[in-house]
Amino acid sequence: MGSALLIFAIICLALQGASTFLALITLLRPQDDGPDPLPPVTVLRPICGLENFLEETLETTFRADYPTFELIFCAADPADPAIDLVERLIAKYPDVPARVLTGDDKVSGNPKLNNLVKGWNAAKYDYILMSDSNVLLPPDYLRRCMAEFTPETGLVSSPPIGIRPEGFAAHLECAFLNTFQAKFQMASAALGNSYAQGKMLFWDRRVLDAAGGIAILGHEMAEDVASTKTVRAAGKIVSLPGRFFEQPIGKRNALVVWKRQVRWAKVRRLGFPMLFLPELLAGAALPTLALAFAAPLWALPVFLGLWYLAEYILAIAGDWPRDEADIAAWVLRDAMLPFLWFAAWRGNSFEWRGNAMTAKDVQPK
Repeated sequence: MGSALLIFAIICLALQGASTFLALITLLRPQDDGPDPLPPVTVLRPICGLENFLEETLETTFRADYPTFELIFCAADPADPAIDLVERLIAKYPDVPARVLTGDDKVSGNPKLNNLVKGWNAAKYDYILMSDSNVLLPPDYLRRCMAEFTPETGLVSSPPIGIRPEGFAAHLECAFLNTFQAKFQMASAALGNSYAQGKMLFWDRRVLDAAGGIAILGHEMAEDVASTKTVRAAGKIVSLPGRFFEQPIGKRNALVVWKRQVRWAKVRRLGFPMLFLPELLAGAALPTLALAFAAPLWALPVFLGLWYLAEYILAIAGDWPRDEADIAAWVLRDAMLPFLWFAAWRGNSFEWRGNAMTAKDVQPK
């Protein structure tokens, strides 16, 4: 029994090292310049209320170093307070074609998708970026995404990298976003199994329209799962930019962080159940427990040191948060992962921005 537990811990440590190495391959690979000439792009950003850093994140949309693009901001409620902010930014950048569209089209049980439909239908161009309002977009964001399009690409997607955490709960959020979720997304991409993340979906519109249009993204609990399945069904791939785009986190509430992680875990479980099963073994908690029963006490700090050294190297390479609070958050995150995995199996519903969503709500009509 002791030998089996020891072997299990060693295998998990080897997988931790391998997944980190694969993530580094994706993170550090050189990027092409993209097509010449660069095709025009429509950028859609949904807005809903005044969030932390909202003016900063939305203003970065206007600063794109790109020859031809238009911006469409979508608000479900015509009285949304974020509209005034967007209109001030539009006035500040008069040379950038930009507008605000309001209204809620009930094409699915997904509120964000219902908000974006009008922008998708109004878009002038074949390449359309849907980016959440809380993501910072560097000046070269359109060039970097467009550089990933090949004849095999149907969609370019970037998970968010959490930055600027304030308080330990915010560091915990970064721990989930960066050296866990982003790491495994990059590692999977290095193995030729790329998948989408809903924070940023850069579509070749023709791929989605040929599959039935934007409304089909409401056929899953989250648009990223539906996007991945749609692209694969079309015989295309999801591509990732090497360095992902950042999301300033600010302050977070621990309970909110937990609920968000349960929601995302349920999305993964419902969308790709066979891939979700091994997530129970993803963190250091279970192999550390196994090692505690199978090895001398001195082996535990060595094991944990090697485990989190891999994460620290990845955080250095990506220039992600990595101070003492972040390392402590990595440890807590891994301790939470088994409980999170079991919580994801409780029911097929969750709440998102005050909207109750269940699996039956997103079935094809």
